[in-house]
Amino acid sequence: MNRIKYLATVILTTASAGMADAQTPADSSAVHELDEIVIEAPRLVRKADMDVYYPSGSAVEHSKNGVQLLSNLMIPSLSVIDAMGRVEAAGRPVQLRINGRESSVDQVRALLPESIKRVEWIDSPGLRYKGADYVLNFIVSNPDAGGSLQTMAQPALNQAWGFYFADLKLNSGRSQFEAGANFKLTNKIKTHRDYTERFTFTDGTSITRNETSRGGTMDNTMGRAWASYSYVRPDTTVVMIEASAGHSFTDRFAYDGLLQLSDGSADRLLSDVHGSGGTTPSLSAYWEQHLPRRQTLVVDFTGSFYTGRSYSDYVERLPQDATPLTDVHTYIKDRNQAYAVEANYIKRWDEGRFTAGASYSANRNRSVYASLGGRVFHQRQDKAYIFAEYLRRIRKVTVTAGLGLQYTDFLFRETDQGNTSWDLRPQASVAYAINQRHQLRLSFESWQATPSLGESNVAPQQIDGFQWRVGNPDLHTSSSYMLTLRYNFSVPRLNGTFGIRAFTSPDAITPLLYWADDRLITTYENSRGLQNLSFFIAPQIDIVPGWLMASGYVQYRAERMRGTGYKLYNRNWSGNATVTLMHWGFALTGRYLRSQHDLWGEKISWGENLSMIELTYGWRDWQFGAGMIMPFGRYDQGSRMLSKWNTNEQHMRLDMRMPFINVSYNIRWGRQRRDASKMVKADASVDTSTAAGR
Repeated sequence: MNRIKYLATVILTTASAGMADAQTPADSSAVHELDEIVIEAPRLVRKADMDVYYPSGSAVEHSKNGVQLLSNLMIPSLSVIDAMGRVEAAGRPVQLRINGRESSVDQVRALLPESIKRVEWIDSPGLRYKGADYVLNFIVSNPDAGGSLQTMAQPALNQAWGFYFADLKLNSGRSQFEAGANFKLTNKIKTHRDYTERFTFTDGTSITRNETSRGGTMDNTMGRAWASYSYVRPDTTVVMIEASAGHSFTDRFAYDGLLQLSDGSADRLLSDVHGSGGTTPSLSAYWEQHLPRRQTLVVDFTGSFYTGRSYSDYVERLPQDATPLTDVHTYIKDRNQAYAVEANYIKRWDEGRFTAGASYSANRNRSVYASLGGRVFHQRQDKAYIFAEYLRRIRKVTVTAGLGLQYTDFLFRETDQGNTSWDLRPQASVAYAINQRHQLRLSFESWQATPSLGESNVAPQQIDGFQWRVGNPDLHTSSSYMLTLRYNFSVPRLNGTFGIRAFTSPDAITPLLYWADDRLITTYENSRGLQNLSFFIAPQIDIVPGWLMASGYVQYRAERMRGTGYKLYNRNWSGNATVTLMHWGFALTGRYLRSQHDLWGEKISWGENLSMIELTYGWRDWQFGAGMIMPFGRYDQGSRMLSKWNTNEQHMRLDMRMPFINVSYNIRWGRQRRDASKMVKADASVDTSTAAGR
């Protein structure tokens, strides 16, 4: 289908749904895509490799930034919490893109809602997305402004917690200058930890330690500032240079408890403090060139530098004695660097697309262990990756196939220990359009995970009176494989997806526990693997069209984990639900999130179970809102250890029942050209050390 027929289809579809912007011309920068299947449900277009959502007039009206608009789209399976800057799907991170170029949450938040023409939801990304679990691509057109200023303040009323954001854009011809900053405050939030553990020694004897909480606090305050220059000549050239710096002011967890031991010894007072902090400046340069015959070449370079610290302090003492029975202090100072460059070539035809790319990244890490007499450890890690992917549509069937090859090399200078590996990354998918309301997608994906700095560093770290942690430099890169079958459906007022997913990671990098004399050592191994099977359904329901809408995601997962000396099983339900009522400028939204319980190694971990309710009202360039985090339920984040040498259960409970207010102000002037963003983004994620903790 050619470009004119594509536009006609979209216009007719949106007109039948009564969308106010049905006659808006398509963005000249929009990436050329293949034929789509238009279903009757308003705002949704099914494509062979994605679902496309067109914002309704009410969704735009009740949004003041890109993240709010994404939330108001009510995409099934997606969990969007603007108050926390979180965008997740099925408990996994979502890669965000603007006009096909990888972006951050801050960049999406800085988008003007009226400039977003559609949002592409890709739940089975190909090789060109570098192993992303999910992808959201915002297609943005030329806003009618020569500049814009967006601001937002969202403080809590009963806690030292809040989020603040500002972004300024100025335009001159084809150039755009942008500067912005955000600040997240979390200061001395009350916490409680329930912790019970049992150590079993090699001779069969055991000891149980029960920790009763005496209170604690959590600090997690951070900020980020950025400035960029971009030059855009539509459909010809894009150049972008950006400098940014993120700073973690404090990331500290402090617990006090009373420790009771089963061996009859006296109760002990326990203090457990761990945290980190540091600064990460980065610089990136991006070039995109459109060539004749629908060809595109893109190149991106990114460099980042981290300087910071990680620490852990664990003390046990008798109530009447100031001298500690156990006194463990770990302090690590990092000066780490990361550099990456990536280039992609894209060629499009009416019924096909070919993408090829290559990337290289280098990490250089220097860690000083003050707790080990100032010993210095250096780690070098290099990764190279090449891939090719081809998509072809044949009537009702669309086939995508690709192959990637990754080379990994890491080495510890002081011990001359390390590993190298070559790993293949095959990927394929088939989509079949049964009709305009029903579609089947079968996809196979694979990716690799390299050992982290903490998993491979040989420096020993003491955790408490029993436990130590030591990395394993002989680890090798692990591979994961996933097969997913999806059935997409649409009936009046209801659309969604039902799916089955099978996953295996046959050599997953996981913790391994063993006794060495009287010490319980945690190291890491390439295990015998994790396998799981998931069933999920994600519906979106127009309860009262234009007024009341609901969406959600429910998943049941069964999994098995095998490693040295153990075989474990886990089954659990997880999901999220969102209900939104919009009318007369008001929007009332309620959200609930039940986190996954993940089995990894010999531990089952779960994240936050969250509930939230918010009411907003828009007036001209202002938006006012009020809400509450955790209006019902109990905050619980924790883990359960199932090792034969150490069984424990930990629950971290925060005082998260927080009412908050939200004030946003957006102003636009003049005539503004399209936002620039990246089609590819070189991965220069800098490594950081983590001090061992319970």
